[in-house]
Amino acid sequence: MEIIRVNTPRGLELKGAMWGDCSMDSVVIMMSGICSNVFQNDLLPAAGELLSKHNIAFIAGHAMDAFSCIAYSDFSINKQRYTGVIFDDFSLVYEDVESYVKYAKELGFKNVILAGHSLGSNKIIHYLGNTSDNFVNYFIVTSPVDLAYWFNVMPNIKKCINLAQKLAEDGREKEILPYLFGGFSPMSAEAVLSFYNAFNLKNCPVISGDGETTSLYNIKIDGAFVIGAKDSLTEGDPKGFMERINSCCKYPEHNTVIVVPDASHIFYGKHEEYAKTILDCIEHKFCFDSVL
Repeated sequence: MEIIRVNTPRGLELKGAMWGDCSMDSVVIMMSGICSNVFQNDLLPAAGELLSKHNIAFIAGHAMDAFSCIAYSDFSINKQRYTGVIFDDFSLVYEDVESYVKYAKELGFKNVILAGHSLGSNKIIHYLGNTSDNFVNYFIVTSPVDLAYWFNVMPNIKKCINLAQKLAEDGREKEILPYLFGGFSPMSAEAVLSFYNAFNLKNCPVISGDGETTSLYNIKIDGAFVIGAKDSLTEGDPKGFMERINSCCKYPEHNTVIVVPDASHIFYGKHEEYAKTILDCIEHKFCFDSVL
């Protein structure tokens, strides 16, 4: 694994990670989910290690603060945990994804596969549905979220939003909330409000009906929708959830819906199975004529 630095038009340097190198024809760029990075999300290195062994490069695309890790106590397991993305601006999602895509193109990769996990999937849907470029050859959307539904089922959301609004009114928007946002992530008041108001990420509203599906419809390439059979953010129907999302695409018959058995939203304990699923998708798409 190599730490990479990706420049954005606004001058901010994003820090990602890369397995393999530009001597390979194909690269998978995976945008990570909220508070996710290669140090605490085993899904990312598992995919990077397997794909690079098969001559496919892998880039973990982090958000703007993914490496600013802090430690916090998780009293449910009596251990210290580490997380990142304390500060983020979700209005800049398009620019962040585009920067990773252009970085890969500048390295000379022939095939660019754009992937995402959890909120990272909503990020790539936003990019693919709004770009006029044709830099990406294939997409892999994994465990996207219906954001309005997510806000209703996760703990501490209303408490965090109310406190974040008060802190912002007092000019203290940079402060980290004393509660874990959604029950899992330390986050600044500013980032909480940016997340809550991120209409650009409400692009899978198949449960809540709150959002838009134009981005899905506007995606010009084919791809795969992958989800765990035990994903808890799907109202009890992971396969149906993904099929409804795919049905919003212009040509859903061109895409594939894949359910990974016994896997949760974060694929805990199933990271190798997930990585193999990604590899199978790429093998099927490119028939290895340009991958190996």
